[in-house]
Formats: sequence, structure tokens, C-alpha cells
Amino acid sequence: MGHLDPRYIELMDETCEMLRAVYQTENPLTFPVSATGMAGMECVVTNLMEPGDEAIVCVNGVFGTRMVDVMERCGVTVHRLETDWGKVFSEEDVADEIQRHPKAKVIGIVHAETSTGAHQPLEGISKIAHEEGIMLVVDAVTSLGGHPVKVDEWQIDAIYSGTQKCLSCPPGLSPVSFSPRAVEVIESRKTKPQSWYLDVTMLKDYYLGKSKRAYHHTAPVNMVYALHESLAIILEEGLEARFARHERQHRRLRAGLDELGIGYIPEHSLHTLNCVRIPDGADDAAVRASLLDTYNIEIGAGLGPFAGKAWRIGLMGHSATQANVDLLLAALVDCLE
Repeated sequence: MGHLDPRYIELMDETCEMLRAVYQTENPLTFPVSATGMAGMECVVTNLMEPGDEAIVCVNGVFGTRMVDVMERCGVTVHRLETDWGKVFSEEDVADEIQRHPKAKVIGIVHAETSTGAHQPLEGISKIAHEEGIMLVVDAVTSLGGHPVKVDEWQIDAIYSGTQKCLSCPPGLSPVSFSPRAVEVIESRKTKPQSWYLDVTMLKDYYLGKSKRAYHHTAPVNMVYALHESLAIILEEGLEARFARHERQHRRLRAGLDELGIGYIPEHSLHTLNCVRIPDGADDAAVRASLLDTYNIEIGAGLGPFAGKAWRIGLMGHSATQANVDLLLAALVDCLE
């Protein structure tokens, strides 16, 4: 089907409606950006921010750092609020930073820091930001579909994710959602977004057009079909049941690793991304290679200051099962011996 075929438009509209259900939002402007997760970050930043704007970005890992980079490339003055990798930000941290930078237009924060496994609470921070008239931008690449992401309840103004993590869809799309407040900000810009491809003022005429959809770019029809199917599977399972499954398998993995003397790094750990310390004497690369070659199990290496010190074990979507957890634990015993 072509990307303007009426049957495809119907499929796309159903996909966006299911995305709203998974994001737990009524935001009309909720759609899959035609590129991977980092395009979602670029889409949010390039549309909300203009040269000369100020932003606060919370940095506790790779993807907070990347948000800073993207914003600075847009001519934004970024105030970095930093904490140690593996830690999360308190409401007091954010409130103090806002007082130091009252002209900030947005505060950007990572809900699920893939590089450290840290799970960031958002509700209190959102309340503080909105009391000061600041928009909240959230990275939910590793949480959407595996942890509750309550866009409307938490008053998130703009959010992005990726399809290849907890949605269990091939990589290639980045679901985004913009609140009505964010759309007002976008529509009142003084300058055009620096990216034509990610310009929401044009994209919304394709995703939200009434009588006729305005052509913008050739949408990846097969990818949207795949996302449609993955979202249908998620909603068939039920969000609460899905979140409970991820938590259950996380706890099973955690108990098994504890028996092996392998501890977690973050105090507030994601269920979907388990970041653990490499045990003393273990050869990082050799163990990971053995897991992959012998058992067809891939776990992630540590990034940044965690390189050579941590393993990152994903339990996301379709892979978050008891069979996979038990296989990994048995395989780790074998590889470590």
C-alpha cells in the first residue's frame, strides 16, 4: 500500500490511537516519527526550542548527555544538572536548579537511562516544573511498554521513545507525543525549526489532516504495519499485566544474580534494563562473547565510566519471560566457571 492509500491512512490512524493508549494520553498529536529513537529526541527539541532559548537538562548517563548535545546544536543555552551515573534526581535538585535558571523554557529528563539502568521518578518533578511555567520533556525509550508512562497524569509536555525496546517491534520508528500546550508553543515559534524533515507544523497535516492528508514524506508503510501489530499485542495483554510481568521477571533475575554474588548498580533500578556490577575476576568481554557464541544470549557492555565494570541485561517486551531469565542465570554460571 502507498503511504496515501486510504487503507493505509486507516491503519496509521489506528496505530496512533493505540500509541495514545500505551502513552496513556489523549494528546491528538501522537505519532511515530519515521526514524529511530534519537530522531524522536531531535523532533522534540527542534520543534520546541529556538536559538537563544534556555533549557535545564538532567544528566546522569549517556542519553542525558546526548540531549544536551542535541539542544546545543539548536542554539539553545543548556544548564546541565548533573548527578553520578546510576543515581536519579530528587525533586529538591530540580527545584533548586529552576531557581538558579528561572528563564529556562524546558526541563529535559530521561525516564529510563539505558546506560545505567536508573529509573527516574517523574510526577513530583513535573509538578515543580509546571508550577514555574516550565515544560517537561521526557526520554522514554527504554520504559514505554515496560513501565507505566502516564503522559497526561504526569503532565508531560513532550515525550519520545523507540520501537525496538519494550514495544518489541523492529527498530525504525520513534513514537512521540506533544501536549496541546507544546503544540501552542510550536505554532507560535518566531523561526522555522532547523529540520525540515522533523517539522511538526507540517507533519501534523499528514497525521491529523481531516478531509485530506497533506503529503510530507514517504512514510515507512511496513514499519508502521509492524508497530500496529506490536501495539495490538501489548493492548491484548493489557498494560497493567504487562508492567507486572516485567517487574516479576526483574525480581526473578535479581534474586538469581544475588545468589551469584552479582549486585545492582542503581538504587532505583529499571525492570527493563538491569545494570549490574561485573564480579571480581570475571573477564568482561570473554563472558559476553561466550554467552553469545554458546547460548545466543547478548547482554550489553558498560558505557562511559561503567565500561569494563558493568553488564546491562535487557528484559524488554517479548524477551521478559521466566524461561529467558532462567536460561541466562544458568548460562552465566557456566560462563563464569
